[in-house]
Amino acid sequence: MAAFNVNSARAQRLEALGLTWDFEVDGETFSLPTEIPRRSAHALAELKDNDLDGLLALLMGEESYQRLCQHEVSVQDIAAILEAYGQDTGLGVGEG
Repeated sequence: MAAFNVNSARAQRLEALGLTWDFEVDGETFSLPTEIPRRSAHALAELKDNDLDGLLALLMGEESYQRLCQHEVSVQDIAAILEAYGQDTGLGVGEG
């Protein structure tokens, strides 16, 4: 039996999903990563379940997060973004 090739599996995922998952707010495009590095996952685990700002800042990077904050985005908007992100990428982030 051949060993599971992590690099090949990662390449297939990235080919299917791309490097980023994009969403649009008020005509401006923002991106979230389709793969989360383990060190980021540790930081995500330390966030409180309802820390949407911390979650987005960590995933998007501070500069992109600050650009997003310039828009009137509701908690429901963020929940919809995270739900679509999870469905499309298989990443369950922002779940309580």
